[in-house]
Amino acid sequence: MLLFPGMTALDVVGPHEILAGLAPGSLHLVAKEAGPVASDAGLTLTATADLETCPRDLDVLFVPGGDGTPDQMRDAATLAFLRDRAGRTAWVTSVCTGSLILGAAGLLDGYRATSHWCVRDTVLPLLGAVPIDERVVFDRNRVTAAGISAGLDFALALAARLRGGDYARTSQLVAEYAPRPPFDAGRPASAGPAITHAAGAILAPLVAGAMRAAQDR
Repeated sequence: MLLFPGMTALDVVGPHEILAGLAPGSLHLVAKEAGPVASDAGLTLTATADLETCPRDLDVLFVPGGDGTPDQMRDAATLAFLRDRAGRTAWVTSVCTGSLILGAAGLLDGYRATSHWCVRDTVLPLLGAVPIDERVVFDRNRVTAAGISAGLDFALALAARLRGGDYARTSQLVAEYAPRPPFDAGRPASAGPAITHAAGAILAPLVAGAMRAAQDR
């Protein structure tokens, strides 16, 4: 699981909670340097390996998103790491704007993929991907998920592929993942124009930065 400054912590923590049980002790949190890495909301996660010490052969390569996405889309060392590991990885995956980082590494060219709604239909196609408006999208060995909270859906869907449906259902029950949100505002269509406009204003710097990074490739 890649960590980088400005990642969204929930992109990592949700999938980590589900996937860590698949093979205890074999999940690596990887960053350019081992040690603390601050998220975009200030929560710090700890990288246990760096780009060199991360195992070369992986079952799953995972990339989160977050406000730091545009910088990662331009980071030569990170993109080289992803390209190298992806060639020997069973599943190449992302949550939220992590798909833009995969795309910047050339790993989604011609693949159906999703991302956070704010960039899915505008930035993702610039990176060679075919945008799909779904919570989780599988295309061959690429698995991408929509924004932030979709990380739990992604992890359960992937766990089912790796260990079977009963394992995934058990993990879902252990996590008591039975969402009943107090508002029907998780998608622009249901949130309405005013709320979508307000959310878009918050996300505008990320969108603009990601657009520039994609166009500069």
